[in-house]
Amino acid sequence: MATVKDTALFGLVHDYFKIYLPNQRRCSPDTIRAYRKAIELLFDFVKEKKRTELCEITFEMIDNKVLSGFLTSLEESGCSISTRNHRLFCIRSFYAYAAQMNPDVVIYLSEIQKVPIKKLTSPNIVKHMNESAVKTLLEQPNVSTKKGLRDQFLMLLMYDTAARIQEILNIRLCDVRLGKTPTVTLHGKGSKIRTVPLMNQTVLHFKNYSKVFHPDENERSEQHLFYAIQHGQKYALNDSTARKFICTYGKMAKEKCSDVPDNVHPHLLRHSRAMHLYQHGMDLTLVSQWLGHAQLDTTLIYAHADTERKRKAIETATSSSSPLKKKFNSERFTVVDDETLKKLYGLK
Repeated sequence: MATVKDTALFGLVHDYFKIYLPNQRRCSPDTIRAYRKAIELLFDFVKEKKRTELCEITFEMIDNKVLSGFLTSLEESGCSISTRNHRLFCIRSFYAYAAQMNPDVVIYLSEIQKVPIKKLTSPNIVKHMNESAVKTLLEQPNVSTKKGLRDQFLMLLMYDTAARIQEILNIRLCDVRLGKTPTVTLHGKGSKIRTVPLMNQTVLHFKNYSKVFHPDENERSEQHLFYAIQHGQKYALNDSTARKFICTYGKMAKEKCSDVPDNVHPHLLRHSRAMHLYQHGMDLTLVSQWLGHAQLDTTLIYAHADTERKRKAIETATSSSSPLKKKFNSERFTVVDDETLKKLYGLK
């Protein structure tokens, strides 16, 4: 095992995730996982940027310029500004804890605090795939293999339920209820639980998948629906594995359908399903419940995105010589005030 160069850094990382967050803050496993992911991604970035090994990383290597570069790389890889800001919040939280436990870290905390939260200058237009692109994506796995069967079903289930990636990976067999009205129980952020219906096609895929991956389990089993085997033991599939194969299938699908975005990631399936439900007439309140949003305001991004899509379609169809052409511009149709947006969609 390699020797850690900065024992203070890695000792604080250990105590933060093993003691402080679970025992003192009483954070949920999903919250801890999100905080851990932010630090893990930062360290991976530093490894590549500094061309060093993980064990060689020190507090001195991470200044405001490195952190800013890391956050920029997140956005360039397809992360939204809100995700970028959440990663920064998680990193700040760790440094605040570290400075409290070790005064020598205060100088490094000051470097982290130089990096600001990024403001949204306009409403966040949600990115999504059209139904043709989703169909092409789901056709990419080779279902004659076990891996292909698993990958296709995981993506189909994610799209059908509009679940977050971790919600899908948290599903156990006992969470799936078949019968007259098939449903799955999802364990979401903040230990919130919601039940969503399953479409008939998804139920058929579930039964086929279960015959291969869970032939000896019953409906009350606590076994994770999606798992990996390590040293003869079954463990819940991790999100890194899922993200990698979804990205790979996205690149394959892009070669066959130009509507597929350059960067396909798990949350894109969630956004796509929500948008399709809204476009097919589902009320925003129901979409909000389906997604497990705590506030209806969060769901309004789909209404705004759909309005923008319609505006662009009308603009494209309008002749350049038409006097209406000059009246089409995104600023006229951009709503930055929540109250105005609520009134626009009948919520006030």
